[in-house]
Amino acid sequence: MESTEKLTDTNAILAYLYETFPLCFIAEGETKPLKIGLFQDLAERLADDSKVSKTQLRVALRRYTNSWRYLKCIKEGAQRVDLDGNPCGELDPEHIEHAKATLKESQEKAKARRAAEPAKEGEAKKAKPARKPRPQGDKPRNDRPRSDKKAARKPSKPAAPAVELVPAVLEELKPSQRVNVKLGMTPVAGVILDINKEDVHVQLDSGLSVKVRVEHILL
Repeated sequence: MESTEKLTDTNAILAYLYETFPLCFIAEGETKPLKIGLFQDLAERLADDSKVSKTQLRVALRRYTNSWRYLKCIKEGAQRVDLDGNPCGELDPEHIEHAKATLKESQEKAKARRAAEPAKEGEAKKAKPARKPRPQGDKPRNDRPRSDKKAARKPSKPAAPAVELVPAVLEELKPSQRVNVKLGMTPVAGVILDINKEDVHVQLDSGLSVKVRVEHILL
């Protein structure tokens, strides 16, 4: 056999054996026990095949004979076969017992691994650090009242000190003087335009001009 493509994957090598020796290596279903010393026959038959090496063949053969499918075929009454599928004798009782023990051990290990997987997942979840609780006094930024946000950004201006106004005296008044005119409950600021005896003509800051008695003028 001549080939230039090198096989390195064990599964690919097994597929090659299934194709090359279909009466010996069974790809699917129940397998057949292999002839004792089959590796030597296999190495000699593929000595000129560059696709595989002896080391790769040994690994592939070990995987094949350690599979559950193969171990189940090692039973009473089964016949060993060579590379061409020819019978090579019945199985020895000790080989049958060894295969049963190996199969049982492998299945128990697989069962234990499956049972341990949920526990490992639970431990991994527990190992994750819990989120640090927020102190009770702290509030998320989005939970703060809007008024608090505005107050934090812009400090309120201090209230101007209250100024106590007193009634004006006619003799102390003069044109262009700023005064406050008592109109209703709230004094209104303005400028004196003219004074005529007891009447005072005032230009209010609002633009309105009024004439009021001196007792309505506050300073």
